[in-house]
Amino acid sequence: MKAHDAGEDVPPPPGKLPFLLVVLAGAGLLAWGAYGHWQRDAEATATLEAIRDLVPQVRTVTAERAEGPLDLVLPGEMQAFTTAAIAARATGYIAERRVDIGSRVKAGDLLLRIAAPDLDQQLAQAEAQVGQLKAQLLQAQAQVEQARANVNLANLTNNRTTTLAVQGWASRQNADNAQAGVLSQAATLAAAEAGVKVATANIKAQEAVVDRLKALTAFERVVAPFDGVVTVRNVDVGDLVRADNGGTPLLSIDQDNTLRITVNVPQNDAVGVKPGVQAVITVPQMPGKTFGGFVERSSVALNAASRTLTTQVDVPNPDRLLRAGLYAYVTLKIPRKAPSVAVPAEATVFNSNGLQVAEVGPGGRVKWRTVQVQRDLGRTLELESGLPADSQIIYSPAPELRDGQVIERLKSNPEAAPLRSAQR
Repeated sequence: MKAHDAGEDVPPPPGKLPFLLVVLAGAGLLAWGAYGHWQRDAEATATLEAIRDLVPQVRTVTAERAEGPLDLVLPGEMQAFTTAAIAARATGYIAERRVDIGSRVKAGDLLLRIAAPDLDQQLAQAEAQVGQLKAQLLQAQAQVEQARANVNLANLTNNRTTTLAVQGWASRQNADNAQAGVLSQAATLAAAEAGVKVATANIKAQEAVVDRLKALTAFERVVAPFDGVVTVRNVDVGDLVRADNGGTPLLSIDQDNTLRITVNVPQNDAVGVKPGVQAVITVPQMPGKTFGGFVERSSVALNAASRTLTTQVDVPNPDRLLRAGLYAYVTLKIPRKAPSVAVPAEATVFNSNGLQVAEVGPGGRVKWRTVQVQRDLGRTLELESGLPADSQIIYSPAPELRDGQVIERLKSNPEAAPLRSAQR
């Protein structure tokens, strides 16, 4: 029974069909993979050929020659050409005030009047003393005349007595006394003449005191030293002021028919800044208006800490539109030493070879040129070397452009056209 059951459970041997299906499936997969690889290779080859044969369309711009003056824009603050802080030279009380802040004054106009009675009395006393000394001078001069008369009388007496003594009519003692009287009267005359000199010197000294007091009393009238505007007033009628007080000034006046602006010029441009260089001034609060000026003076030596040249620009202000203290921009028209080449910053590419531009050569072929920048003006670069003027360069070139590659120029170039407007 067991042998019979064993013979019935043995399966038949497998056929060839399953193996054949597996082989066919593997061959199909290999064929499909080979076809896909061939197709990708063909597409890559076609892409490479298309890239090699592609003629890119680019925008071009002309590298312009920059020959005019270099515009250097610097910030600055306007200052009055002259500022005077007027202090008191006479001690007293403010008796009159004729101006206030904002008042326009001319040179010599009365601003304040100081009442100084003590000073006036000192002047009157000094003038009276001059009169006394002049009277003393007249008295001394009279004494001189009297001494001269006495000298003449002593000489006559001496001559007469000497003659009589020789003839025996007078004693020798009388002759000696007469001669001594001459000497005595001569000494009195010399003393009187010295008194005249002393009196004259005293008068001169006292007149100097009077002149000083007159000068001080003249300061009771505070006048404008120049044409300008009153910017500060610190006193009013009735205030006590003291002479030579180093504290708060009475008034401050600015001369604003010409203003000055101090700017710090960087070392790169300092050599070209000289007196007479033209300047254009703009104020943010006055859009559309420009004011002309010129460089008047500079410190000559550069500041060692900042490497800048302190420069002052004078700005005529006849209409008084500008005011001291305004923040302004000064555009200096610095003359160039030599012309340079200006290109848009968008036309440059920085790579392993440095800063380069793509020049369009004969036949429309690309030529990469390495350039050196002289000045960076933001949207525009001024080149020192590497590219001649009037060259055609590609605006915003693609880094993958190759030397010798043929390109096609676009007819219009709206973005690269305004090159000059981008320069400072």
